[in-house]
Amino acid sequence: MKGVSGATGVRGVNGVRAANATSTVRGRNRRTRCGVLVTAVAVALLASGCASGPSLETQGEVTEPPGDSKHLVIGSAGFTESDLLAQMYALLLDKAGYGTEILSVANRELYEPALESGQIDVVPEYAATFADWLNAKVNGADAKPVGSPDLDATMKSLRKLAAPRGLTVLDPGRAVDQNAFAVATSYARRHHLKTLSDLGRSGLKVRLAAGDECVQRPYCEPGLKKVYGIDVTGVDPKGVGTTQAKKAVQSGQDQMVLTTTTDATLDEFGLVLLADDKRLQNADYIVPVVNRSHAGSDGVARALGRLNTVLTTDDLADMNRQVDSWRRLPEDVAKKYLEDKGLL
Repeated sequence: MKGVSGATGVRGVNGVRAANATSTVRGRNRRTRCGVLVTAVAVALLASGCASGPSLETQGEVTEPPGDSKHLVIGSAGFTESDLLAQMYALLLDKAGYGTEILSVANRELYEPALESGQIDVVPEYAATFADWLNAKVNGADAKPVGSPDLDATMKSLRKLAAPRGLTVLDPGRAVDQNAFAVATSYARRHHLKTLSDLGRSGLKVRLAAGDECVQRPYCEPGLKKVYGIDVTGVDPKGVGTTQAKKAVQSGQDQMVLTTTTDATLDEFGLVLLADDKRLQNADYIVPVVNRSHAGSDGVARALGRLNTVLTTDDLADMNRQVDSWRRLPEDVAKKYLEDKGLL
């Protein structure tokens, strides 16, 4: 889950894959920083912090004007959804006259400092998750979370934390990828369930397939009990949205699984999401975050803002499905989507 543990083990603070980086160049010639090409050896560059750029620890609050570099490095966190968003960002920026390069770094602990230093210029992020991650970085791991179900409050906190680090958070769109709960379609039909409130009112006993941290996280077992009155009898530690967890619900071993709103494979397991009608989950709307000194211009904001008018949560789930289930390439799916929406 994205909150503190990372959705499907890749997005959140602790969702760390083995650090790696790969680069794809679009548009104009590949650029250099510190005299070294941004290529598959980029992890060494990111770790070294050789590029000059704003850093809260060394320079204090950033006051320099927004920049408009004509060649931009777009970061991807290395999972399907992030790859798709990075590809769409690149295509929109290409159309606006920028040269772009996509750098995949599957670890926020690496790509966020690189975004601050200017080795990466743009990344797709999740509002509440990124706000809490920056808050923990600034104020310590025990700091009170600032992400919440309230998008406006979350964005205000996120921008306040990001600005001194030389980062600008652009406007969120309509698409949100947040924690969600699914049950078997047959189970939902039998018990007339459409929302988590329906499940709470039903009085049904529920064994939940989720990550083992679910027993402590306020948006998971404690929240389901407190906010919705759901009788959670136990947590089956099969992970967040994993195949094993979904199969446990499909078979009836468990009654509900923790996954995400853009999960592309629920239909394959005969599962359906129950609506979070009391807004237990944080506002993890998708937001572009840019390095202010390289990509803080109105031109970048306008180019990326075009996606906000069309991209929905369902659209993103469908694109994830095309990549994960149909084995299409993210760049092909992203291009076709933008073309269909009249953005290319």
